[in-house]
Amino acid sequence: MILLVNGPNLNLLGEREPEIYGRETLFDVERMVRQVCAERGVEVKAFQSNSEGALLDFIQAHRKEAEGVILNPGALSHTSRALPDCLRALKCPTVEVHLSNIHARESWRRESFVSEAARGGIFGLGVLGYKFAAEYLCRGLGGKPRVEPPSVAEAEPAKRAQLQGFSEEPLPVDPSARGDYE
Repeated sequence: MILLVNGPNLNLLGEREPEIYGRETLFDVERMVRQVCAERGVEVKAFQSNSEGALLDFIQAHRKEAEGVILNPGALSHTSRALPDCLRALKCPTVEVHLSNIHARESWRRESFVSEAARGGIFGLGVLGYKFAAEYLCRGLGGKPRVEPPSVAEAEPAKRAQLQGFSEEPLPVDPSARGDYE
C-alpha cells in the first residue's frame, strides 16, 4: 500500500494561486494516483491535513503496512523537523512532491528539511509529479502496468529509438569542448 499524504493548504488546490499550483484539485490528484496504482495492483490510502500533528499521526498509524509514501508537505517542508524524523522511522521509501519548483521561488522555500529523509523529490512538474512518484514507487513494489507496451527489441529501428527516448538524428557536438571539467 502507498500512502498519499498532503499537507497544509493542499485542500485548496485548484482555488489557491492557480497560476502557481494549477487548476487541478486534490480530488483530481488522488484519482490520478489511485488510477496509476490500481493499474499495477497497488492500493492507495490518501490523507490531507492542515495540521502537522495529524500528518505525523497518520504516517505513524500506517507505518507497518506502508510500502511507499508520496508526500507533499507544503510549507512544512521548510519548517518541520518532526516530519523528517517521522519519515526516517519508516522502512519504506518516501518521494517528496511539490507542484511548483521550490528551488526557483522565494529564498525561504529553497530548503526542505523533508528532502533529507526522502528517497527522492519531484519539484515543479505540477500534478504530473504525483503520477511520476506513484509510478516510481509501484515499480519498486514489482507492480507493472496491466497492458505492457511493445518491447523495444521487437520494434522497427525508428520506433525503437522513439521508445528509448532517442531520435534518429545525431546529437550536435561542440568541437570547442575541452572535456577537462572540474
